[in-house]
Order: sequence, then structure tokens, then C-alpha cells
Amino acid sequence: MAVEKSYYMTQEGKEKIENELNYLKTEKRQEVVERIKIARDFGDLSENSEYDAAKDEQAFVESRIAQVENMLRNAVIIENDNQNPNVVSLGKTVTFKELPNGDEETYTIVGSAEADPFEGKISNDSPIAKSLLGKEIGEEVTVYTPDGDMSVKIIKVS
Repeated sequence: MAVEKSYYMTQEGKEKIENELNYLKTEKRQEVVERIKIARDFGDLSENSEYDAAKDEQAFVESRIAQVENMLRNAVIIENDNQNPNVVSLGKTVTFKELPNGDEETYTIVGSAEADPFEGKISNDSPIAKSLLGKEIGEEVTVYTPDGDMSVKIIKVS
């Protein structure tokens, strides 16, 4: 039996994924079914690109529903109670300064299911997060990235 992957997420992230699942099941699924019905009315299905596109979208939607259900079934909610407030951990926001030039960056470390770098949320599986997890305010850390190593100093954890 295969071991299921755990999906670490905040309560907020879980709610966002639950909302996506609800949308996919209630609205998106119906939209795709309606598109398939309309495309069928165009006639010969063997040369009907609208029908093929709608069936492809249906497969994508059903695949995403299965994926989201699996993520929710294996969700592990991140709770930061009883943790050292100065240590970088999952669910916390960390500000660090690149050395030596001093550029500051701030990220919240979340599970891969809710990572969104454009919103400042990075996955715990990312090179930056892997390097920072377990470190404390004031520590200098080497971050190993595909583009090369960089040194950072942890300024703030919240």
C-alpha cells in the first residue's frame, strides 16, 4: 500500500481549497456539462472541435476535483501554538536580509498546497524555506538555490 503524502496548510489555506472544491463540483462541472450538450447539437462528433475541447475540459475538472479531495483528505493543519516565537517554522512569516547588499525579503512559509510566491507565500519544500526552517532570529544562513548559494540573516519571525 502506498503511503499518502501529507499536505501541510494553514486553516485559511484549507478553507480556500474547500471553496475551490465546492466551486468545481457545483458550478464548473455544470458549465462543462452544458458545453458538452451544446457541442453535441453541432452534429458529427468525430469532427467537432467544440465537443473535443469540452471533453478535455471535463477531464481536467474531474482530475482537479480528485486532486483537491486527496489534498483535503491528507491535510495537516499548521498550528503555531506552543512554539518558540523566535524560530522559523511552518506557518510563520520570516523577514531576512540578503548579505552583503542588504535587500530585505519577507515570506510566509506554507505547505505546497497553498504556496503562491506572488502573495509572499513559499512552499516548505522550496530551497529558501528548507534553509530557514528551524533557524532563529539573528542567525546567518546559507540558502542553496539552483541559481547559486546566497547568505541571509534572519531579521524577524512572526
